Amino acid sequence: MTAFSVLEIQLRDGTVQKRREAARDLGRSKKSAAIPILCAALTDPHPKVRAEITGALGILDDSSALPCLLIALSDNEPEVRLAAIAALGRIGEPDAGDALVSCLKDNAMVVRIGACNVLGKMRWKRAGPAIESLLDDPFSEVRDAAEGALNRIRKKHFTD
Repeated sequence: MTAFSVLEIQLRDGTVQKRREAARDLGRSKKSAAIPILCAALTDPHPKVRAEITGALGILDDSSALPCLLIALSDNEPEVRLAAIAALGRIGEPDAGDALVSCLKDNAMVVRIGACNVLGKMRWKRAGPAIESLLDDPFSEVRDAAEGALNRIRKKHFTD
């Protein structure tokens, strides 16, 4: 049995902590073969495990993880959605732009902030109007993130 196989088993059958460690180790493996294993585990019942899985997909830095990360954006838990946003930001896949823009309307403040930060980092100018709408958000942290994202987007446009 290979170390990879052991991690796959731990990701399915271990304790919450063992599943989180297995996800983390699969991400650190930097092997694209880990992507389908991690994606299959996104149905884990524990949100901390799902968040760790989305983080691991980001560490793999492979655009083939995009479909799984887009699914994770609709998870019930803000922690998982935020981890998916961060992973998409790490990968820097412009095809995720529209999905990230939809996160700007999320009920969770941290998700809106994360989406602003990643869209600003991507300098995705089509997000401008949606980000501008957050300048009136009830939370100052969201307004600050929106302002920062708009400043980054206006400095230089890399993607449409």
